[in-house]
Amino acid sequence: MGEQQPLPEVEQCVTSIPEDHEATCWGCGLRLVFTSYAPVYKCGWCGAVTQCDQTSRKPDSVCFSRWRRFRDGFFVTVLILFMLFVICGGVWAVYPVVFSISMLCGIFHCTVASVLSVFTIASYCLASLKSAGAPANIRWGSYPMVEKNDLENYTFCTYCSKPKPPRAHHCRSCKMCVVDMDHHCPFIGNCVGASNHRAFVIFLISVVTSCSYAAIMTIYASYHIWPPLHFPNLSSYGHSMDSMKVLMEIITTLASSAFFLSARGIILLYLVFASLSVNAGIAVLLCQQLSYIYEGNTYITRLSSSNVTQGERGLQNLVRFFGCPYPFSRVLLGYLNKSQDNSGSKLL
Repeated sequence: MGEQQPLPEVEQCVTSIPEDHEATCWGCGLRLVFTSYAPVYKCGWCGAVTQCDQTSRKPDSVCFSRWRRFRDGFFVTVLILFMLFVICGGVWAVYPVVFSISMLCGIFHCTVASVLSVFTIASYCLASLKSAGAPANIRWGSYPMVEKNDLENYTFCTYCSKPKPPRAHHCRSCKMCVVDMDHHCPFIGNCVGASNHRAFVIFLISVVTSCSYAAIMTIYASYHIWPPLHFPNLSSYGHSMDSMKVLMEIITTLASSAFFLSARGIILLYLVFASLSVNAGIAVLLCQQLSYIYEGNTYITRLSSSNVTQGERGLQNLVRFFGCPYPFSRVLLGYLNKSQDNSGSKLL
């Protein structure tokens, strides 16, 4: 038998890992080791995103919470009173003039006003009372329960101490995370999120339509009940006056005749200016909302990443957002895809 060869010596190396290069994933509880320090890291198992400096935040003070509740309640009350004043004041001031034209005309405009009023109030209640969209409950915190990619791109909300899905944000007024949060609107006393965003946009459309109709009707009624206007200076000077003097004469005559308006005329005058001003402001907000939907963004995501488009932009986003009937949306989306393919082939 041959001689037994001695076993070669094996060198044992022990590498120390700095404490700054290791952490625990909040999503699955696994210990993560890094080659270098990173303030933000992503778990390779569950996909959760963690910030090294995240700590649970203290709840807001009682005074701060009460102030937000008071602010929302005040704006909601003001908006409801304004809508009721426009509806009731418009009916009282406009429709005697409308019914003086003909009974059929009065019935028609009463029907239009009723439909617009009911539609506006219903959409407002739906946007205000419906939940903005709370995240679904999901398993987290323990490796056996959390499977592969269960928390992909989830972050940890330091206010709720719960997982926060992508495109979700925490609202300190509602004290909850909201999926696809656009903004917190004090006029509805609620957040605008995935569940009530469509109702909010429909409310804006109904407000623009109703204010446009109210402005037209109040201007028409004001024209019929306005006191007679006399321009003595215009007739005496003839064509010798310049345009500025003519304009000042008209404004002065209108302002002086406004003092002889009845209570109905004063209400009509207020409704004209109120409808036009509210219509202008809401129209700008509506155009902004539709542009964000077209781009596949929300207001908050656009602020946080102004140069990055979060989703695919196009008219198909508007079709999906408003939930068009399936046959119509299928035909429209097919037409849009075909037009995009044709434009792409022309560029090539």
